[in-house]
Amino acid sequence: MAALKGLVEFQLKNANDLSELLKKEQVAIAQRISKDIESIALQKNTLVTQLHTTDERIGRHPEVESLKTDPELSEMVAQIRTLIAECQQLNDINGIALQRAQLSFNKLNNLMKQSQGKMGMTYTAKGHTRNVSTLGTNLKA
Repeated sequence: MAALKGLVEFQLKNANDLSELLKKEQVAIAQRISKDIESIALQKNTLVTQLHTTDERIGRHPEVESLKTDPELSEMVAQIRTLIAECQQLNDINGIALQRAQLSFNKLNNLMKQSQGKMGMTYTAKGHTRNVSTLGTNLKA
């Protein structure tokens, strides 16, 4: 049973680590620190893989039924489930925040492109608009 307890403790540690990482991700998103967001995403992927692998190992363990009968193990399993549920909520919130940040970036990018286009706009002799990329910058004299 010591091996099963070790697996459950490792699972609890990974769930705690994931929870803390998601909180750091939330701060990085709010502060728009892209290098941290990318680094955290990689770490998050590693932790999720570890959680999944450990869960499979626990599920195959010959004493898996003791997770329900042993009070200490069942308490740790309850903690893990609570943490994972919180992690899912945090991850959903972070995902929405990232989508909003992406939308803001796209809007800003579009405004910049529109602004650049207007800088090179002039009018023809007939009053029609015309885009000129060299508006007065290609003078020889």
